[in-house]
Amino acid sequence: MKQELEDWRKADKWVEQLISRMIVSYVGESPAIEKQFLGGEVEVELTPQGTLAERIRAAGAGIPAFYTPTAYGTLVHRGGEPMVYDRQGNVVKASKGRESRIFGGRHYVMEEAIHADFALIKGWKADTVGNVVFRRSAKNFNDPMARAARVTIAEVEEIVEAGEIRPEDVHVPNIYVQRVYKGTHFEKPIEKLTIHGHEAESDLDPVKERIARRAALEFKNGMYANLGIGIPTHATNYIPKGMRVFLHSENGVLGLGPFPEENAVDPDLINAGKETVTVIPGGSFFGSDESFAMVRGGHIQLSILGGMQVSQYGDLANWMIPGKLVKGMGGAMDLVASHSDHTKVVVTMQHTAKGRHKIVEECTLPVTGKSCVDEIITELCVFQIDPLGGLTLIELYDGVSVDDIKKATGCSFKVSPDLKPMQLIDILE
Repeated sequence: MKQELEDWRKADKWVEQLISRMIVSYVGESPAIEKQFLGGEVEVELTPQGTLAERIRAAGAGIPAFYTPTAYGTLVHRGGEPMVYDRQGNVVKASKGRESRIFGGRHYVMEEAIHADFALIKGWKADTVGNVVFRRSAKNFNDPMARAARVTIAEVEEIVEAGEIRPEDVHVPNIYVQRVYKGTHFEKPIEKLTIHGHEAESDLDPVKERIARRAALEFKNGMYANLGIGIPTHATNYIPKGMRVFLHSENGVLGLGPFPEENAVDPDLINAGKETVTVIPGGSFFGSDESFAMVRGGHIQLSILGGMQVSQYGDLANWMIPGKLVKGMGGAMDLVASHSDHTKVVVTMQHTAKGRHKIVEECTLPVTGKSCVDEIITELCVFQIDPLGGLTLIELYDGVSVDDIKKATGCSFKVSPDLKPMQLIDILE
């Protein structure tokens, strides 16, 4: 498996050298693209993942543009997002600002559809007239992309006669597919093989475990939740027995279960972090466009994600350090834009980074969202955030004083009159 993955990455690097411009949401797992971007060899338009999915879907539906709450107040909306660097690391081309409007008292950003001449999609099965079926979590962007192109070419593992796929089982109707061919040599390398009981040792760090144990108290029975990579995902280890939480993954899964046993690993069943997973009874699969419709529509009740900086009024920065670190925003801008009475946004992070404040008056890094964070959980304390009133300290870890928090925090805050010891969920035996 390791050799297959290395061969795949080499081929991927060769393909990358043929690309001059990309519209993507995340390049974090492609060091070659990140290096080429920062070195001025490729132009990159970073777009929130849900917006990207909707721009593709809109093209297939004949909609030229649409308004979304995602990215309002960020570089995506205001312009100035680096698109091309020179070899010295200077920005030589930046994005232009986008039109915005207010609907129902809320700000929205206009995005244009993305049309394609050709779409290359990977399916599981097709019939001889072009109907396509995907397997498990493999719908992701394949599903909407098939509809957005003038010519869609589907590579599949099996071609059957017309009628052998039941009409109710068709994922992409043949009206969208112009070419189908059966691949001859399939390799499905798993980028992050994750086995139940073999989680990464770093996940067991006592400080991170403390934060995860506090974050786990945010779960409620029957809740729909989305969790970021790292500490948020680790919090699922502490969901009490008997509590059912439907975990949502941006790549099109609802009802994520534990990591699989070694004999149950399936390369067609991964989460948004590319880790192998399972699905609980009652789970479902869908495309990326529908996945982010759930997010924007306020159907996800809890979103927990990491942060580089959080401001005193709830602005979040967690997606790039200009000129140094360019991972991309992925689905984070979409998730925090869902902040409302229906969706609680919680940031889990260590309180400082190498002695530098991470909770600050104003974010100095490009923001992911404005006034979007409801709560911050660190190893030292818990803050509630009001977009007008700022931070309120509500919980304090044992042995930590309010003065300690003042020294570790880069902005002012209020102390709740009902300040409590930091609550931690019991470790399950």
